[in-house]
Amino acid sequence: MTASKWKKVAITSMAVMTLLSGASTAFAHDNGHGKGKGKDDDKKKDDNNISINLHFKDADDMKWAEEYIIRLASKGVFNGYQDGTFKPAQKISRIETLVAAVRLMGLREQAESAAEMSTELNFKDADQLKKKYPWAVGYVAVALENDLFSETEDSIQPEKPATRLWSATILVKALKLEAEAKAKSNTKLAFKDAKQIPAGSVGYVAVALEKGLITGYQDNSFRPNQQVSRAELAALLDRTDTQMPNNDAQAITGTLKATVSNGSIVVVKADKTEATLALDPNVFIFRDNKKAAITDLKAGDEVLVRTYQNKVIFVDVTKSVVQNYDDQAITGSLKAAAANGTIVIVKPDKTELTLALDPNVYVYRDNKQAAVSDLKAGDEVLVRTNQNKVIIINVTKLVAAPTIDAGIMNTVTLNAQGKLATISIIRSVNGAAQSAIYNVDPNVVISGDASKLLTGQAVELTIENNAVKVVVIK
Repeated sequence: MTASKWKKVAITSMAVMTLLSGASTAFAHDNGHGKGKGKDDDKKKDDNNISINLHFKDADDMKWAEEYIIRLASKGVFNGYQDGTFKPAQKISRIETLVAAVRLMGLREQAESAAEMSTELNFKDADQLKKKYPWAVGYVAVALENDLFSETEDSIQPEKPATRLWSATILVKALKLEAEAKAKSNTKLAFKDAKQIPAGSVGYVAVALEKGLITGYQDNSFRPNQQVSRAELAALLDRTDTQMPNNDAQAITGTLKATVSNGSIVVVKADKTEATLALDPNVFIFRDNKKAAITDLKAGDEVLVRTYQNKVIFVDVTKSVVQNYDDQAITGSLKAAAANGTIVIVKPDKTELTLALDPNVYVYRDNKQAAVSDLKAGDEVLVRTNQNKVIIINVTKLVAAPTIDAGIMNTVTLNAQGKLATISIIRSVNGAAQSAIYNVDPNVVISGDASKLLTGQAVELTIENNAVKVVVIK
């Protein structure tokens, strides 16, 4: 088989980076068997229809492997579980590793074809595999055809834990480097536990080390028999992926020349050349140690960009640009009260600007000197900066003070999310009944028994900026 025929499957329209949404199956066609424990949500053969979500409930446990996992999921190689977890520390089985390796080689469609699925395997435990893991028969067949098994292996042992040595060997074979590995069989490995590595496997370890697929530990051990976790396998697979023939994945570092324009970014590389890169619709942005929007990217940000099929799927802002607000006059309205020594200004063009306050900032509000704590969300301000810190805040227009209106509940309306949209009350004005209708703030606070918010109930409303902020049920 030529290299071009086993290039990775094109997966061009995945919903990849939905970071706060549940995850799909760990391995498609698992049908709940084995350690995958996933439900078959992936019965379609068209990979373009695969939907993968990547926000995991246990994301805090996988920070170091997050980038690997995101890229592999974007290619349909390695996903999470239906319960919304990834289980990064869970040990992985041989069958899961084989499936991932075959998918990485771009042979998923072949492995799930009727021809491969009906293969009569000659392993001792073939019947066990067919009974317990029927969805994996094609994967084992393709793995066998591509020399991922050795000639002496007579069992699949699908549930046996995958070790570091076994996984490294499988991935070297996936790269079609078996001849190179055999040529390095007499390599002298420097690990203190090198004697635990069988002579026939030394060359595979040497190649895996040379290609950067795997490394040793700080104590100079290799630990060949240590079981591999899901997060560790993700790292191994991702490193292998960069070595695949016809691999179009790139890691590009540099500085953003400008903000996103027409669905692409321009990265100025270290040699001053520029690369214009199209963004995948589901590109994952990581900025200030958290998921961010495309609009959060700034000209001057230093970035690490990962591509797949000639589109950017991952942008990690390694160093945020330092905005220069030295000696400026900035106008807008305060988004919120000052917090953590900063203010956020919403400018007339609706963009937001976060500014650090000088410890001796001068605040002028309501025609007199005031404290920072006197600033209110909605205040219109003129801000002066020096050395990138706010030194003067002049409140040019006070936010409207809240007003109180009380009366008897008349009617309410709800928005599409089932939350209060408007509320009308009837109150007595000079002995006559008068109706008033107010919009309701999305974050309205209801004080009292909300179940009593009915026609005829006495209520008191606090209104700010023409919206009800608080409803007190009498």
